[in-house]
Amino acid sequence: MDTLYDIQMQQTRRAFLRGGTLGLGGIALGSLYARELQAHEVRRNRVGGLAELPHFAPKAKRIIYLFQSGGPSQMDLFDYKPDLAEHFGKEIPKSVYPDERKTTMTSGQKSFPIAPSAMKFAQHGKSGIWLSETLPHLAQVIDEVCVIKSMYTEAINHDPAATLFQTGSVIPGRPSMGAWLSYGLGSENANLPAFVALTSNGSAKQGQPLYDRLWGAGFLPGRFQGVKFHGQGDAVLDLYDPPGVTRRQRRRMLDSLKAINGKQADRFADPAIATRIAQYELAFRMQMSVPELIDVRSEPEHTLKLYGPQATQAGKYAYNCLLARRLAERGVRFIQLYHRGWDAHGNAPGGVKAQCRDTDQPTAALLRDLQMRGMLEDTLVVWGGEFGRTVYCQGKLTPNKYGRDHHPNCFTYWLAGGGVRGGMTFGQTDDFSVNVTENPVHVHDLQATILHQMGIDHERLTYRDQGRDFRLTDVHGKVVKELLL
Repeated sequence: MDTLYDIQMQQTRRAFLRGGTLGLGGIALGSLYARELQAHEVRRNRVGGLAELPHFAPKAKRIIYLFQSGGPSQMDLFDYKPDLAEHFGKEIPKSVYPDERKTTMTSGQKSFPIAPSAMKFAQHGKSGIWLSETLPHLAQVIDEVCVIKSMYTEAINHDPAATLFQTGSVIPGRPSMGAWLSYGLGSENANLPAFVALTSNGSAKQGQPLYDRLWGAGFLPGRFQGVKFHGQGDAVLDLYDPPGVTRRQRRRMLDSLKAINGKQADRFADPAIATRIAQYELAFRMQMSVPELIDVRSEPEHTLKLYGPQATQAGKYAYNCLLARRLAERGVRFIQLYHRGWDAHGNAPGGVKAQCRDTDQPTAALLRDLQMRGMLEDTLVVWGGEFGRTVYCQGKLTPNKYGRDHHPNCFTYWLAGGGVRGGMTFGQTDDFSVNVTENPVHVHDLQATILHQMGIDHERLTYRDQGRDFRLTDVHGKVVKELLL
């Protein structure tokens, strides 16, 4: 959507003639453009979205993205390397792990000993996928999951790496994936945002900071940014009326404010004014829908038990997983969960076990819950962090305690539902879990594949800013069709 579209959708003819500077030629062009808009209007989504989207029939209606902030250790969870046991404590060859790919946190070490995983692994499901002992609940639904062992990225530090996954660029300021989808496809529920962000802290430790720009709209109009639901206090800040203000009074105030803002919009044709009006109206509708939404205690006892003992504790990962299902069934298009605490520099075994105690049961419960409700087939669930961890030890090495540094060359993601092939692994890594040896999948490839499942050609969903057409996948990326049904 370009600026001309935004302006024409807001302006009256009188305001256009008063504010336009293109003369009669501009009026003629506007008339022709209006016919095109009218033709596209028939194909618009029920609540917003671009006229030409989806580009083709989607396999998924919604996305739940379980972002594991901090970088989960692939070789302690999914990338089983049994032969490493005989190399315990040996120096990692520089031919395998060159100095230039080490961070400043470990580049000064005098020794880089190999640290095999302390976890036990076993094959699960009909597919026989290898999983760590820390994932017993995921093991029960693993035949619904497509494990990608060959993810890679260029970013080696947390913030740029997370920013790349969320926005398609290591440079802050681009729209997040959820904002792109909200902009392109609109919402299925006028009373809730199209894009919601949820955060939780792991038991391991506080974890890396999560900046609001990770679910921001960037240079897209502000109404497409994610709405953050808070784990403490009011779920949405400033949503509820102050004491003494009735709903009728709030409605009258908003109507007056809308009229004033509407006059400014007619005069200046500023899309930001339309965004402000839309956000006020959405907040008013959310006052009725959000209290019912976040009341997870209304769920049957067997559902709460499925998600685990923290299912009713606001702000916990289990609560957020359950809330994600409730958001999904109410038409929220993109739900982003951020769970912190995976940054295991000092004690990877202890950290991984603690994080899995937080996340394994609720994650598997989410898949089961969606499946039982007939929603998994059109809900794409994505799990993964910003990068993986090193095979060499950071700090002192013992058989049951070792640290792992950041590792971008290879790590694991998994997908489930939404037209993805379940019960399969894709890609391979070398004997040290250092480099991809088969079917590499870049961050932009994953993003292109996610958009494809939502019926979007990633090369055609663009937005012009400062003279350039931008897209989520920047200037490359390909759909990984081998993962898809």
